[in-house]
Amino acid sequence: MDLVLLAVAAVWGGATGLLIPRAAYRFAVQPEEPWRTACPAGHAFTGPLGGWWGRARCTPCASRVQTSVRYGDEAEAPVAYGEETEPPAPLPYAYAPGALAPLITALACVTLAAATGPRPELAAWLLLAPPAVLLATVDRRVHRLPDPLTLPLAAAAVLLLGGAALLPGHAGSWASGLLGGLVLGGFYLLLFLINPNGMGFGDVKLALALGVALGWYGWEVLFLGGFAGFLFGAAYGLGLVLLRRAGRKTGIPFGPFMIAGALVGVLLGALAA
Repeated sequence: MDLVLLAVAAVWGGATGLLIPRAAYRFAVQPEEPWRTACPAGHAFTGPLGGWWGRARCTPCASRVQTSVRYGDEAEAPVAYGEETEPPAPLPYAYAPGALAPLITALACVTLAAATGPRPELAAWLLLAPPAVLLATVDRRVHRLPDPLTLPLAAAAVLLLGGAALLPGHAGSWASGLLGGLVLGGFYLLLFLINPNGMGFGDVKLALALGVALGWYGWEVLFLGGFAGFLFGAAYGLGLVLLRRAGRKTGIPFGPFMIAGALVGVLLGALAA
C-alpha cells in the first residue's frame, strides 16, 4: 500500500508539475504589466480555464516543433506549409521559469506522501504542493508573489485542512492551524511594517497559507518551519555575497525559501505525528 501511495503521489506531482511552466510564464511579469495572454511567438493561449491550464508550449508552437523535427529526418518528405517552402524553425523557448517544475513537484509530493502516510491531511498536502511550486517559480523569476495565487492558497489551506480534521485518523489540529496562519502572517506583517524595502507584502500573504500548514502540526513545527525559511534565505544571500554575485543590499526572492522551510517543517511534523 505504501508503494502504491508513493506511486500515486509521484504521478500526481509530475502531471501537475507539467502544467506549472505555462502558468508561471503568464504570471511572471512586473507589477505594472498585465498577465501574459500569448506565447513568445504571439499565439494567444487557449484551452481550459481561459488558457491557464495546459502544457508549457501552446498548441501551434508544439505542432511547429514536431513538424520541424519530422522535416529534419531524412526518411521523411518535406511537408507543405501553405506558401512556405521551408518548415518553421524550432522554437527555442520552453518557458524557462518552470523548466524543473515537474521534477520538483513530483519530489515534493513523494516526500510528503512518505512522511504523512495514508492520513487524511495528505490530500491537502498534495493539492497545496503544485500551487506552492508555482509561486516559488514566479517569485524566483520576477520577485513577485501574485495575489491570485497567494490568497486562494491560504483559503485552500484552511478549507482542505478543515475537511481533513473532520475525518478519522488525522494527526493535526485545525484550530492550531488557523492560529498558526494568524501568527506567522502577523509576524511577517510586522517585518513588512518595520522594513518595507526588505520584505514584500506578497510574503505576508504567503505566510498566511504556510502558517496554517505548519500550525496544523503544532507550535514547534510552526517555529521550526518559519525559522528554516529565514535560514535558507540567509544562506543563499550569504553565498551570493561570498561569490560576489550580489551585494549586501541586493534583493532576493524570499518566497521560495519560505516554501522550502515550510516543506521541511511539515515533513518533520508529519513524521513526528
